[in-house]
Amino acid sequence: MKLSLLAAAATLAASLAAPALAADPTGLWQTPTNGGQVRISRCGQALCGVLVTSNHIRSMPTMTDEKNRDASLRTRTLRNLPLLNGFTGGPTEWRGGTVYNPDDGRTYSGSITMQNDNTLRLQGCVVRPLCRNQTWTRVR
Repeated sequence: MKLSLLAAAATLAASLAAPALAADPTGLWQTPTNGGQVRISRCGQALCGVLVTSNHIRSMPTMTDEKNRDASLRTRTLRNLPLLNGFTGGPTEWRGGTVYNPDDGRTYSGSITMQNDNTLRLQGCVVRPLCRNQTWTRVR
């Protein structure tokens, strides 16, 4: 009786812990602006993300990173452009990374917080408290 009660308790504990471990930011995410989609993946111990598509890319596939502050990078195409780099932590919050915004050519410090399995909050800051937040939804 004690053994089956212990097994039942262990099963219940594992099932309660599973949702916390299920929060995985890797995958394809829809941004709220410009029809953007970003693929987040693991890059070593960190998270990184590239721009897969956007309204700009769909209308002009060869569009370049023309607003980049570094003139030597302005010829890069927007498709597969690195936007997120160096985010560490987990399992639901990653910090210490950078967010590149091709709309203004600037890089911001950032954080990623999983709200649930299909929603994350991305924060980019010039300097705290001057931050902007976006909510992204999982595509797949």
